[in-house]
Amino acid sequence: MSRRSGILEFAVLGLLRESPMHGYELRKRLNTSLGIFRAFSYGTLYPCLKTLVANGWLIEEPVGDQADSSAASSLSGRRAKIVYRLTAEGKEHFEELLSHTGPDAWEDEHFAARFAFFGQTEREVRMRVLEGRRSRLEERLEKMRASLTRTRERLDDYTLELQRHGMESVEREVRWLNELIESERSGRDRRRSSPEGSAQQDTSGETGGLPRRRGDTPPDPSDDTTK
Repeated sequence: MSRRSGILEFAVLGLLRESPMHGYELRKRLNTSLGIFRAFSYGTLYPCLKTLVANGWLIEEPVGDQADSSAASSLSGRRAKIVYRLTAEGKEHFEELLSHTGPDAWEDEHFAARFAFFGQTEREVRMRVLEGRRSRLEERLEKMRASLTRTRERLDDYTLELQRHGMESVEREVRWLNELIESERSGRDRRRSSPEGSAQQDTSGETGGLPRRRGDTPPDPSDDTTK
């Protein structure tokens, strides 16, 4: 399985955990909620759905009256509208994927998908993913600075400006990650210091100290023009 197909399967499972959907709804949500899937077709989505069904993670259900007219639809050549629903095995598999915190979790495209489902992710896992992403970007930033120092004299003004733009994009995301990590830590510390802290349960959907404000979405990795 390619990395991109793995990300798509993860995103589809996550969206269907929220509610069953048909293919059109899924494609729309992937396009609008997860920017990394701006340009993909039904020719990409439906094979993914078929694979998930074959693995037992999804089931297909005809919609409404079409369930009674499926035979007629077959005879007429029209495709019956299908709703995809997450199975118990699919939910368990998605929760396993949510707990994964290896290097793939903080690479550009995968991190954006993971962040979109942070509301369903355990706090400690969120922290490891955020810190891993920050470390990855700090390494990238160090290499970019070193490269710019070595090549500055050989670059024309426009190429130099492009390099600077790429560095600024990475620096902005590092600052954003620092804010998120601090918010997560503050929320955890407040809960621990609360008189009722010992009785509170850390659920996967808890956001703790994460501020609800504009801009709390992953910066678009495509802004980093020097990757």
